[in-house]
Amino acid sequence: MFKKDQLETPPDKVNTVLGKDTHIKGSIRAKGLIRIDGDMEGDIVTQGDVVIAENGRVTLDLKARNITVAGRFEGNLEAEGKLEIRGTGIVIGGVKTNGLLVDDGAIFSGNVEMKRKDQAVKQPPKGHQSHPEAAKQ
Repeated sequence: MFKKDQLETPPDKVNTVLGKDTHIKGSIRAKGLIRIDGDMEGDIVTQGDVVIAENGRVTLDLKARNITVAGRFEGNLEAEGKLEIRGTGIVIGGVKTNGLLVDDGAIFSGNVEMKRKDQAVKQPPKGHQSHPEAAKQ
């Protein structure tokens, strides 16, 4: 007999495509790769990757493994792996990621929280100046 895990879609396999002339308002929960060529408002949670293609226009709360933006993204995103903003990409909003790649020509406006999975970000003690030149003054 087959185990249930063997029947599930692997996270690297594209299992959801939002076409170019499609507009969706709502939520998507998935395990595989999602490609967006159309417009979407709402939220997406997937264990796989998300690709927002050049024609993609989204306003989302997004959580995925790796995220690539070649179109327009507005909202909050969390990438367990890395966020890649291509040269045609626009990202406006809050970003949490473990890796960030921004191509020449890309636009980003917002805030970024970055850390590796195995490394907690430590805040300097109050009154501590972290810039070496500031400490000399």
